[in-house]
Amino acid sequence: MSARAASAPDTDAVVLVVNSGSSSLKYQLIEPAAGRTLAAGLVERIGMEDGHLQHRIPADDASFDEAVVVPDHEAAFRVMLGAFAAHGPSLDEHAPIAVGHRVVQGGARFFEPTLVDRLVKINIDELSALAPLHNPANLAGIEAAEHAFPEVPHVAVFDTAFHQTMPPAAYSYAIDRALAAKHRVRRYGFHGTSHAYVSRAAAEFLGRPVEELRQIVLHLGNGASACAVSGGRSVETSMGMTPLEGLVMGTRSGDIDPAVLFHLHRRAGLSVDELDRLLNSESGILGLGGHRDMRDLTHAADAGDADAVLALEVYTHRIRSYIGAYAAQLGRVDAIVFTAGVGENSAIVREWSLAGLEGFGVLLDADRNRERSQAARRISADDSRVEVLVVPTDEEFEIARQTLAVVAPPPVE
Repeated sequence: MSARAASAPDTDAVVLVVNSGSSSLKYQLIEPAAGRTLAAGLVERIGMEDGHLQHRIPADDASFDEAVVVPDHEAAFRVMLGAFAAHGPSLDEHAPIAVGHRVVQGGARFFEPTLVDRLVKINIDELSALAPLHNPANLAGIEAAEHAFPEVPHVAVFDTAFHQTMPPAAYSYAIDRALAAKHRVRRYGFHGTSHAYVSRAAAEFLGRPVEELRQIVLHLGNGASACAVSGGRSVETSMGMTPLEGLVMGTRSGDIDPAVLFHLHRRAGLSVDELDRLLNSESGILGLGGHRDMRDLTHAADAGDADAVLALEVYTHRIRSYIGAYAAQLGRVDAIVFTAGVGENSAIVREWSLAGLEGFGVLLDADRNRERSQAARRISADDSRVEVLVVPTDEEFEIARQTLAVVAPPPVE
């Protein structure tokens, strides 16, 4: 049985998953129990003159692309509905029983998937102060979806919710506590749906209850985060109040001495907005090595580009540091799990990130590590005390699963 099917409720219900951005609408129509995506699509360049739609039907290996007019999110949903009507599958035959929405920031208020009502929308809007680039767009998508699907429940699934199990010692920053409380300054963490999905799928791959495992999950994509998962619960994560903290990323710096910002303001004259842009958009492997895509950086490093080599070394050095820190927090590590675009596909990142950890019981099998596959797999040596896995993430399926658990929970035995 697949990891998907093993963890889904026993029902053939269909869920529409929506990820609404400021200028894009991603969607998937999913049967969680079967682990099957019936359709997936992207409406992009919302609010611009040259909108674009891509609609895919995986079972038929069919894809449809066309230019569209999408002045706002309401129009984006009309375009999506038109794609289902024109290309299938039929929403009459595969009517969703609920719509699940990705919402980036749930603050300290939302710790589980939540049925959307007026108060929930007010809270999502109010939490936009913590995620001004994301929550307003997520809310616009919810309201547009409610107009398009008025008869079904809508569920908000928060990126931050999985990390609400962190203890205060893990989420608190050492600043004036009254000031922090007033302005809600604390670590929230992100990529929660991915860490939840992958930690559970890793346990299923190993054939062990997730409740007995201590895992370090490394979500390495253009954004990157580490998470210490004990018994299926997040106890520590690398992203903080925003997604900027922690690991080196495609364009984000990750951890940095805060005084660097004061220095650059005073000596280089950089404004707050310029510093924001520097750390979020012009740093990471782009700032160090000149490439934001790990594939391009790796090719440059292979060709002998010293800056690219250093960027790769810094990137993996930071990962290794977090592995060590989280091993100390967990007390024991049963599995280290790589996921997301870089984690699933870059053998050199996995190799360099684990280099030198043999004394901690982490032994990589070089041939397994180099093998390319879209399936969950073991890449550690047979005599490794710590399992090292690659587990493809599926955040949309996790949102569908959590949505279904809210609107059609399995019966209590």
